[in-house]
Amino acid sequence: MGFKEQIDYSRLPKHIAVIMDGNGRWAKGQGKVRVFGHEQGVLSVKDIVEGCVDVGIEYLTLYAFSTENWNRPKEEVDALMQILISTINKETETLNKNNIKLNAIGNIASLPQECINDLKEAMAKTAHNEKCTLTLALSYSAKWEILEAAKKIAVAVKDNTISIDDIDEDLFSSKLTTVNIPDPELMIRTSGEHRISNYLLWQMAYTEFYFTDVLWPDFRREDLFEAIVDYQKRERRFGKISEQLN
Repeated sequence: MGFKEQIDYSRLPKHIAVIMDGNGRWAKGQGKVRVFGHEQGVLSVKDIVEGCVDVGIEYLTLYAFSTENWNRPKEEVDALMQILISTINKETETLNKNNIKLNAIGNIASLPQECINDLKEAMAKTAHNEKCTLTLALSYSAKWEILEAAKKIAVAVKDNTISIDDIDEDLFSSKLTTVNIPDPELMIRTSGEHRISNYLLWQMAYTEFYFTDVLWPDFRREDLFEAIVDYQKRERRFGKISEQLN
């Protein structure tokens, strides 16, 4: 029996976040340049997005480009931006066909203008879709996001539109880029690394982590289904004891 057949559809995670890691190592293992790994990684993105739609995952967030990634060699960054642009242009029609809404979080203004334009156009074209929300974390840093939220709240306090006593978790969450997205219940990281790399730090306070040695270009929907099955075997207590959940 495959992992898809083992999924309990009454206990699906509503939101899955993914750190797509291992493209460069995969390419090196093939005797290719790193960009080849990123190009192959797009195939994994397509399969995982379709896999999420197939089983009913409502939100999928992919860590596509971190602020730290700007420190990579310029030729690799430029290639990544071109891959992003071409993928967005090619896949918008597929997103609409599958009723998927495209979203983006991060310091979008720091991206190349062509990328910003194509991203905004694709988001507008898919805005009406309701089956799944695909969020790309681009030029994203959780520390940056938290600092930006703190600045917005500080300005509001200074302008007397809110008081310090108004500040709570809900207010803070409303200032984050993920304001309309539920916190992820499951985070998947590929390639054998065991860290979260400045990703959704506030939102993943109670997220279940799933680490796999599979490199991202080899990660397919059966691997996704395996992660979901593993997640469903866990007991999510949120500070309580097991007996309180029954």
